[in-house]
Amino acid sequence: MAAHKVICWDCGAEVTDPFVNTCPKCGGLLTVKMDLEKVKEMKPTDLHKTQIGVWRYAPFMPVDPAHKVSIQEGGTPLYPVKALGETIGCKNAFVKFEGLNPTGSFKDRGMTIGVSHANELGAKVVGCASTGNTSAALAAYAAKAGMKCAVFLPSGKVAMGKLAQALFFGAKVLSIDGNFDDALALARKMADERKLYLLNSINPYRPEGQKSVLFEIMDQLAYDVPDRIILPVGNAANIWAVYKACMELKEVGWIDKVPMLTGIQAAGSAPVARAFEAKNKTFEPEPNPETVATAIRIGNPVSGRKALAAMYNTGGYCTTVTDEEIIAAQQLLGRKEGVCVEPASAASVAGLKKLIEIGVADKDERVVCICTGNGLKDPDTIINNCAPPIKCGNSVADVERILSE
Repeated sequence: MAAHKVICWDCGAEVTDPFVNTCPKCGGLLTVKMDLEKVKEMKPTDLHKTQIGVWRYAPFMPVDPAHKVSIQEGGTPLYPVKALGETIGCKNAFVKFEGLNPTGSFKDRGMTIGVSHANELGAKVVGCASTGNTSAALAAYAAKAGMKCAVFLPSGKVAMGKLAQALFFGAKVLSIDGNFDDALALARKMADERKLYLLNSINPYRPEGQKSVLFEIMDQLAYDVPDRIILPVGNAANIWAVYKACMELKEVGWIDKVPMLTGIQAAGSAPVARAFEAKNKTFEPEPNPETVATAIRIGNPVSGRKALAAMYNTGGYCTTVTDEEIIAAQQLLGRKEGVCVEPASAASVAGLKKLIEIGVADKDERVVCICTGNGLKDPDTIINNCAPPIKCGNSVADVERILSE
């Protein structure tokens, strides 16, 4: 096992029970503290012996590669989006497209490390609550590992593309009467009773894999640190993971500054954004979150306090965008750059546009928008917001007429 320890993010106590997800002493959140002394003797080019992807960064990961469960996650493209940037007023914009991971979202990064750690522990049953992407990823990695998998879904609140994946990979899919927070409460109870190994982002090993998106961005930009990185915020573990990766790269001396980490929430599901606006270090849960961006429709984000710390500590920002702004950004990204993302992913692009309009972001900033999931995760939303197929006669003249309109 790679050198590390699990500590309480709140009180600092070391936690030795590998099956708990909160601090036995104070009930606080957990995090992994890596021992990076050996990495300090390395250079970024020392990692280039292996293909770009999550396991390229094994020295930063708390799992022995001997227990690796992988389906070649990571290695996603970083697109310079010049046409999009010109439209929204940011000439140095990039999109990190996580929708090209094996199951179509960034969750594969966390799941390869989480399931590998479960494998390390000898777990036979894994589980999660999910609005969709987590369940798809866990189901796939559990199948690869030969583990039983249970996913707890909020009733009627999951996009069909994600539900199809969980079913396809053979998970036991349980539709819970309630929202995401209700589903997570039941999954946590099962974990507390040691009936499954929980792999929601409250598990401290999940965000460790998600750190790799920042490592890849640095590789792809030749360690020229961008001014700002913008992420959608739902359960909030991803922005915390990016912050943790920045701190680790700074600790080993590979970067000497950090980007402004900026979180974007949907207006109908914005407990973290409201807390940021009030300059609070904690947040009040949203009892009835609602947004077309189902992947970030979470009212009580487990890592919300960590996300706030990440934004405050980097001089970042947090704001909201409406569903209309999300859909407009989703279509803009598709029609200007040929990149198809799900609504939650488009929140980062919609957020960049808003930040420039309100003067928070400068048009000359070098900005990376992380787009977390593939558009085919939620085809219904795409179809519902596009014009229907055009009726056309079986003739060249009809086609020419339509194309000329």
